[in-house]
Formats: sequence, C-alpha cells, structure tokens
Amino acid sequence: MTTIKSVKVEIITIGDEILIGQIVDTNSAWMATELNTAGFELAQITSVHDDANHIIEALEMALKRADVVLFTGGIGPTNDDITKQTLCSYFDTKLVFNDAVYQNIERLFANRPNYKMNELTKAQAMVPEKCTVIQNEVGTAPVTWFDKAGKVVVSMPGVPYEMKRAMSVEIIPRLQKQFETPVIIHKTVQVYGYTESALALKIAEWESNLPEYTHLAYLPNSGVVKLRLSGFLENVLALEFVMNQQMDLLSQLLGNAIVAAEDIPIEQLLGNLLMVGGKTVSTAESCTGGNIAHVFTSLPGSSAFFKGSVVAYANEVKENVLQVNSADIEIFGAVSQQVVEQMAVGVRKLLKTDVAIATSGIAGPTGGSDEKPIGTTWIAVCSDEQVLSREFRFGKLREQNILRATQAALLLLKEIV
Repeated sequence: MTTIKSVKVEIITIGDEILIGQIVDTNSAWMATELNTAGFELAQITSVHDDANHIIEALEMALKRADVVLFTGGIGPTNDDITKQTLCSYFDTKLVFNDAVYQNIERLFANRPNYKMNELTKAQAMVPEKCTVIQNEVGTAPVTWFDKAGKVVVSMPGVPYEMKRAMSVEIIPRLQKQFETPVIIHKTVQVYGYTESALALKIAEWESNLPEYTHLAYLPNSGVVKLRLSGFLENVLALEFVMNQQMDLLSQLLGNAIVAAEDIPIEQLLGNLLMVGGKTVSTAESCTGGNIAHVFTSLPGSSAFFKGSVVAYANEVKENVLQVNSADIEIFGAVSQQVVEQMAVGVRKLLKTDVAIATSGIAGPTGGSDEKPIGTTWIAVCSDEQVLSREFRFGKLREQNILRATQAALLLLKEIV
C-alpha cells in the first residue's frame, strides 16, 4: 500500500499570560484537532514569552522538525505585542502600510459606533513587506503568511474566535493546496477493568502485528483506558478496510471490557442510551457530592433523561429524604451495600425515574479504617426490576476517588440500561 510522507506542523503560542498560568491555552488543542482531521501531523506545541530572542529561537528549532509553523498571539496593538517586528527581523524585511488591511479595520469600526480608531489600532495596518497578507474579517490584526525554502510560517491572532475563523476559512485550505497529505483515520475504543499495563500485556500480540502505517495510543482516564488506533495511507478505502479489520480483532480479544466503540464521554454514551430507551435517571450521591449530576447536566439536552439528584452527605439526609433504615446505618455503616442500595431505591421512588444511581464512600484523605480503607466506595444502580451493587477500592487521593467513582457509577448503570 502506498503511503505519503506526513506533513508536520508545529504550533507556537506567544504570551507571558500563558506561561504564568493566567489563561489556559485552548487554541492549541483546537488547532491540533482540526489539523489532524485535515491530514497534518502535529510535531510539537511550544509556548514562549513575549520576547524576540525567545520567539526566534523557537521558530528556528521548529523549522528543523516541521514543514509548517503556526504562531498565535503577540500581534495586537500594544507594546508587548512584538511578533510582527520579530518576524520582520527574522525574514529580513520591514513593516509597510497595507491599505487593504486599513480598509478592513475601517469597516470593522464602522460597525462599532461606540469605538473610535486610534493610532495604535491604525498601526495594525503595518505589515511585513515580504509576506502574504490574509485579511482578518473579524478582527483588526491581519494574518501574515511567509514561505521559506518550501516551508510555511503563519502568524495569527491569539483571540480564539479570530484564530478559529482564520484556520477554518483560510489557513487549512491553503495548506491543503500547498502540501499533499495522507488520509488519516482514527478508531477509538474505551476499555474498562484493566490498568494501562495490564491492558498492554493483554493486547501485546495484536499490537505487535499492526501494520506499519498505523499507530496505537493509550489514553488512561479515571479507570477507563482509551485505545486510539490511527492509520495513515493514500487510499482511503483500503485504509478503512484495514482499520475496521483491526478493530474487529481487538473486539474479539477484549469482549465486554470494551464499554464504548467511539470517542465520546461515558456520560454522553449513557445519555444516548437512556434517550433511545425513553428512560429517565436520578442520582443519590454521598462521596461524589453531586459530580454524577454535574457530568449529566453538562450535556446539552440532558433534561430529556436526567430528572435530579439528592446529595445525601449527612446520615440524617439518607434517613429522612431517601428513607434509608437508620438501623442499617448503625449496624453496617454509611459506606455499605445495604445503605447504598436503599439510597438508590429511595431516590428512584422520590424523583419517579426509571433508573437510579447511588454512591457512598470514603473519599479521603481521612476517615478510613482497616476494614474500610480510604477509597472504599459502594455504588448501586436500580430499576423497578433489579438492584445491582458493587464495592470498589479506588485509592487515597480524594479528587481521583470522586472522578473514579463517577466513572464506575456510570458504567455500572450501563449494565442495566
């Protein structure tokens, strides 16, 4: 099968605010996803200070390993935005006034009657002479494109919506015309019940026999391990056939341990199953403190299947609201099969749902015992036909325990939906 040389891209984000943690670099994650979908391989993501030497050093290193370098940030009107001047220095050129950019800025200000153009904004029309200027239809800072020895350097605004429009409408289409890229197909399965190392041992033979034009990645997350198989080929039909073939072999190997054959959050998978079945769910949460309700309600349209939650942290709430037998709490403890099953049954009746989830555990970092160490968690799910419960031992880290209990509860619910 014919393969095409991958086109490597490096993203460089510019701004002290990223390096000090003042803002989160969401631009790179979005760009990486879009580039990968378009057939480009991401070589590296780098963040640099608003410093000319740092920017040039990063650019020189990037051009050694990538075919395309994409800058975001540092091209605004203020003194700390030095990317244009730095690129002029690197490409041995100068800033010149660009009338088309100025007219674009005037158009933008004409639609904003409460804003007046000043000298700093007007200076956005000064662009490097040796570049291709790409108009920014939604902002004042233009995109600049440089070609150097068969490689491309592009500077874009750091404002997310401006960058996204430039990438979608201009940059990616131009890159696809300039470079021949392979077809890229990703297949993802989500596996539960294995640690990353145990899973690697389980599928070692299958992995070793994968075609050379594929790559397998392990992506562990709160008790679930995502396996993402990526394939790169010229012929899309041939690649699709091979990828499906490999996924079939993996499915035969792992069986029910595969809880999802797509890369979506487990809560979305459950939401889809509930909606297809016309069912509703409620939650009674102690150790998870409402986190299961949170992940459900984070989904658009979740009101179609999620009715509500009772965060029953105190025993009196378990007793008075969810009708848990006080004697069972006294005898077995709040973290027990008897109590968590009654919590699930109680919230299902209270909120009149088809199914329900309940959690009770010792999240930590204190409160454990020899019999019930930190991380001990009981989870129950129920319908009008059955109650299913299971004990888990997650570990000593509170936040991790909450996330793992949430994931385990969702997957337990999947068994009865």
